[in-house]
Amino acid sequence: MFVFVKLLIVLFLRPLLWIFFVFLFALLAKTDRRKKLAFRTAFGLLVFFTNPFVITKLMKAYETKPVQLAASQTFNTGILLGGLVGYSPGDKTGYFNNVSDRFIQTALLYKQGHLNNIIVAAGNGYITEQPFSEAAFIKTNLVQLGIPPERIFTDGLSRNTFENAVNAKRLSDSAHVTGPYLLISSAMHLPRASRVFQKAGINATLYPCNFLSRGGGTNFLEDYLLPSAAALTYWDNLIKEYVGTLLYFITGKA
Repeated sequence: MFVFVKLLIVLFLRPLLWIFFVFLFALLAKTDRRKKLAFRTAFGLLVFFTNPFVITKLMKAYETKPVQLAASQTFNTGILLGGLVGYSPGDKTGYFNNVSDRFIQTALLYKQGHLNNIIVAAGNGYITEQPFSEAAFIKTNLVQLGIPPERIFTDGLSRNTFENAVNAKRLSDSAHVTGPYLLISSAMHLPRASRVFQKAGINATLYPCNFLSRGGGTNFLEDYLLPSAAALTYWDNLIKEYVGTLLYFITGKA
C-alpha cells in the first residue's frame, strides 16, 4: 500500500503535469480574463521549471557532497543500493541505466582495496512481477570484473529504500558481514537513504555518486538562460526525494 500511495503522490507532483493542467484550464476558460491569466501562469511555470540554473542550485544544496577516501581507508562492508538496472521484457535481458555510476564506483572501491565485502540491496521495484533479479544481474557483472562471488551478498526481495535497509541489516546479521559500512548510492538519493538505514540500525559512511548538479556553469546560455527539457526530469527527481523523506518520517521509517 505504501508503494502505491507514494507513486500516486509523486505522479501528481510532477511540474510538467501542473503546466499541462494550467494550459488546459486556459483553453477551456470561458472568459478572456481567465484565459489570459491562465496562459500567463502556465508560461511562467514553464519558464521557471525548465530553467537549468534554478534546479541545479537546488540540487546542489540537496545532494550529498562528494567524498574523497584516504588511500588506506577500508570498510568491511559496502552496501550498494539498486535502481541502476532496467529490464527489457521483449528480449528478457537486463541493462545498466543512467544511474549505473553506482555500479562503477562500487567495483572501483573494491578493486582499490576500500571494501572487503559487498551487499547488493536491489530487489524488484516494478509494480508488476518480472522474471528478473536486479541483484543477481549486478552480482554476475561484479564477478565478471574479478570480484570473488563469496564476497558478494545479495538482497533481491526489497522494493524500496526502506526494505533495502531492513533486508540489508537482516542479511548483514545472518551472514556475519559487519561494519564499518559504506553506503553507496546516487548523491540525490543518499540524504533519504541515510536516514532510513540509520533507523534500521546501520550507521554507515556515505559515498555519493551519479551527481546531477556537477559540471554546470561553463556555458552561460545553456546553463543559465536556455530552457532545458532535462530540468523537468531533475525536478521530478528532487520532488520524489522530498516526498519520500516526508512519507518515511510520517510513517516512522526514517
